[in-house]
Amino acid sequence: GAGMCVLLGISTKDTDKEIEWMANKLVKLRIFNHPETDKPWDADLLQCKLGILIVSQFTLQCVLKGNKPDFHQAMRAEQSEQMYNKFLEVLRSKILILTPLFKRANLERLCRCTFRTMDP
Repeated sequence: GAGMCVLLGISTKDTDKEIEWMANKLVKLRIFNHPETDKPWDADLLQCKLGILIVSQFTLQCVLKGNKPDFHQAMRAEQSEQMYNKFLEVLRSKILILTPLFKRANLERLCRCTFRTMDP
């Protein structure tokens, strides 16, 4: 159904202030058609009675250094989980949210993938 899906990357520089600002901004973003007038870009999640899915995504804080990804700007898992939960608390006070379980995954496991070539 309709709603918003947010990939949340938490930086080492993020504080409670940024968490509060991001949550408020997401809830107030007027990116949906108004439910009464159908005017585009004129309603937020609350007006449309829609939910939001929040997915923790540390890879958004990646910086490429040559051919190698650098995740030093991403907050470490323990602190990031706390900030993620604070973010959810702020949102829950405003709107219905859905969340997958926060998973601590190391980069080594994340990067184990198999590539196949596709024949035309």
